[in-house]
Formats: sequence, C-alpha cells, structure tokens
Amino acid sequence: MKNAINIENLSVHFQGIPLFDGFSLAVPYGEKITIAGPSGGGKSTLLRCIMGFTPVTKGIIRILDRELTASSIWQLRGKMAYVAQEPELGAGTVRAALVRPFTYRINAGISYNEEEALRLFSIFMLPASLMNKEMTMFSGGEKQRAALVAALLLQRPLLLLDEAASALDGVSKEAVRKYLCERTDLTVLSISHDIRDFSLSETVVTIPGETS
Repeated sequence: MKNAINIENLSVHFQGIPLFDGFSLAVPYGEKITIAGPSGGGKSTLLRCIMGFTPVTKGIIRILDRELTASSIWQLRGKMAYVAQEPELGAGTVRAALVRPFTYRINAGISYNEEEALRLFSIFMLPASLMNKEMTMFSGGEKQRAALVAALLLQRPLLLLDEAASALDGVSKEAVRKYLCERTDLTVLSISHDIRDFSLSETVVTIPGETS
C-alpha cells in the first residue's frame, strides 16, 4: 500500500530547542492516524511542517509520493485541507465563509456545492438555519464543525486536524468521528493531547516532546 505521507528522520528546533529529533512516520492512503503527546511537544509544529509553513532542521517529507520542497509546496498544499483548534473563517455569514475559498486561484478547478454543505451540516448536527448566521455569533463547537465542513468541501485527499474536535460535546464528537472513519477515500492525520477524548483509530503515534 502506498503512503499519502512519508516523513523520514525529521528534526525541528525552535529557538535552539529540539521539539523532536529523528521523527519518522508513514501514513498509508485512506488511513486515519492520531498524533499524541504533551502540550508544547511539537504536534502542531509537525502539521505546519507538512504544510510547508515551518522549516525543518533536517529530514524529508513526502506528500502523495512527492517531496515537499520550495518548488512543490504550492501544488502540494492544493492536496491538503487543514482545520485548526480555533479556526478563523473570516467575517460575514457561515455561507459566505464556505463560499470564500472557492474564489481563490488554488481552488479554481472546483465549485462550491450548497447541497453537499447542507448534507454535511446535517451529519455534524448543525441546523441548516445556521448558514445565514454571522460567524461572530458561532460558539466554539459550531465554528469547529463549520470549519470541518469548509475543509471537506474542498475535496482534498489529505485532511489535517489540529485538536479540531476539542470544543465539541460527546455526541457531536461521535458524529464527526463516525463520518471521518467511514471515508475510506480520505487520509486523516489528527493531533490530540488526550486520545481518550477524541481519536479516529487505534493507530496512535506519540511525539515524546522536549518542552512542557
């Protein structure tokens, strides 16, 4: 089975302090893997490295069989969707926030699908009426689920989640977990400080962490 992500001997230092050193990880296509570890241990930094936002000290990252480099990063970012713990979806209504990414050049080949957006809203237990609600009025849990919908609408094969269910109640977390686990076409790398709270599979990789 080919891998969607290959990380080989990765080392990252922040202000001279190693967040992790010699870290390797293979994520097969369609798999859901959770990255665990203490706060400040480099979990979020790892996702930023995969997206090309944080430079690595040494090591190689391959995304969809292509090495992540300065020349490949823009094309590879077009294969990834990311949901942060505290997502910023911009001003206006949630519908405006969902439509906005489709105005960007990187997403020129796809169109916003309102029907699919409403279907995902239903799956994630968000009332359709929230489409017209101002983003500034959303709760933390509503915003996380709306951000997940926005990411899924981009139809990208690789989904990166940074504590993206931390504000959800138990029922909502289970709805999100069930949907993502059933998506065999979607590769998911999710980070969590507590896998008892939210995990997409039994495959858990721990980053020991050098900071507290």
